[in-house]
Amino acid sequence: MIGIIGAGLVGTRTAEHLVSTGQVQVLVNDTNGAAATKLANAMSRRAVNVSVVEQAAMFGANVVVLACPSPHAKAARKLLEGGVSVVSCSDDVDDVLELLDLDAVARQCRQTLVVGAAASPGLSGLVVRLIANRFDAIDEAHIAMHGTGGPACAQQHHRALAGQSIGWHDGDWLRRPAGSGRELCWFPDPVGPRDCYRAELVDPVTLHHGFPDLVRVTVRVSATRRDRLTARLPMLTPPHAEGGMGALRVEVRGWRNGERHVEVLGITDRLAHLAGVVAASAARSVIAGGFASGVRTLGDDESPNETMMDDVMSAGVQLREFVGTAR
Repeated sequence: MIGIIGAGLVGTRTAEHLVSTGQVQVLVNDTNGAAATKLANAMSRRAVNVSVVEQAAMFGANVVVLACPSPHAKAARKLLEGGVSVVSCSDDVDDVLELLDLDAVARQCRQTLVVGAAASPGLSGLVVRLIANRFDAIDEAHIAMHGTGGPACAQQHHRALAGQSIGWHDGDWLRRPAGSGRELCWFPDPVGPRDCYRAELVDPVTLHHGFPDLVRVTVRVSATRRDRLTARLPMLTPPHAEGGMGALRVEVRGWRNGERHVEVLGITDRLAHLAGVVAASAARSVIAGGFASGVRTLGDDESPNETMMDDVMSAGVQLREFVGTAR
């Protein structure tokens, strides 16, 4: 039995993917009871039972997906201590650092805590692992994102451009002002080229955890001039219920056949859909025994990366590879 805390856009997409892949019993909880009821009514069918429950009932699940806005660390600890594995979709830097610190708790309780099971982080780690398998060794990973999921994601994007970016550079953590470091990143069509900037995003933390041999890890997010100028102000307009077409770009550098080598893969899709597919796949993999106990980040050596990537592809997500231009 799988529980979902959070009936927003990511929680809804997670439930949709679970039901579509044969999960017949799902528990849903949200502080907004009407949203939880709406989700349950939309998903429940003759052979599928999606129930709205109190948060305490989540201790009866095998694994719980935290698809609510961060922070998740406190709820994750309670669930782990109650004998329930956890999949967290959090993309907040401070929250993810606290979640990673729960490794000893998860191991002691013999449960699994999957940290960063969304689009970025999450799918980004799976793609890095996919590319890494083509190399003899990798030492750099550079992530770029375009777009947002639901309202909470849009607010996080707004805050990320006002904070301090974090990056891993030659064995040390570097913090630089968010909104700096403009770089033109090419995403697959229909998104195309976008100006991307440093932001307070968590991918360097999760990728360093999963790929400790990496020497450099960076992440950037697309932004307009207005995004950067207003980042330190309250949002001028309410966020949309769902963002438009989003995109993920993953560039990996390393060595192959004794030569320096670079590969770039990209994905275009709605980010809430990507996050929901990844979170649902992680929850199903936990139940199937694909994860060992302790804290896991997607892409690390002990995660069922190939199985999860197959799940993502089966959900209609397409990988695009940049192969250069004809000379």
